[in-house]
Amino acid sequence: MRLLGLSASPTKRSKTLLAVEKAIECARRLDPAIVTEIINVRDMDIQFCDGRDPSLYEGDTKKLIDKILASDALIIGTPMYRGSYTGILKNVFDVIPNDALFGKCVGIIATGASDHHYLATEHEIKPLLGYFHAHVIPGSVYANNDHYSDQALVDEGILVRLNDLAQSVIELSKRIPQEFRRLTGPEFAKVTRRSLAEKR
Repeated sequence: MRLLGLSASPTKRSKTLLAVEKAIECARRLDPAIVTEIINVRDMDIQFCDGRDPSLYEGDTKKLIDKILASDALIIGTPMYRGSYTGILKNVFDVIPNDALFGKCVGIIATGASDHHYLATEHEIKPLLGYFHAHVIPGSVYANNDHYSDQALVDEGILVRLNDLAQSVIELSKRIPQEFRRLTGPEFAKVTRRSLAEKR
């Protein structure tokens, strides 16, 4: 089993990254047999989505896409800005193929200066992951500035929640047999694309 931790904060050493690292650390402790990796997206040179086929991207963009495709489960973290996830994370969702998360278990971590935007995980991130037909863990983790001290995540309640999130991602991923992972509801609606020239 390959578990990928993804931090989508534009800050170099962010609270979001710390929370994702803690969750992946919990996962390693719960099951030393799983293969884990953490990607801080800001450290990669990811191209802005320009509408091309995902298979045509190169460099770090291709590396990121390939790592997401190769993963069996993910824990995704993002700060909340203006009631939504970061543009960095939006661009990741824009460049990956439609089936990149198909049938995969995904846990969500969000951070913010206060609890003002904690419900954004429900109305911003979960619907987007639903579009990708991922199996989203119903409970997410939201950490605010008060949960950190001296650049460390110290709140016991949040640490317990991160452990629970990691355990849920691992256990659900194991309990969904490979042949059932594609049982995610109807396929994507077929969209016929036409250029502006064809409409004239």
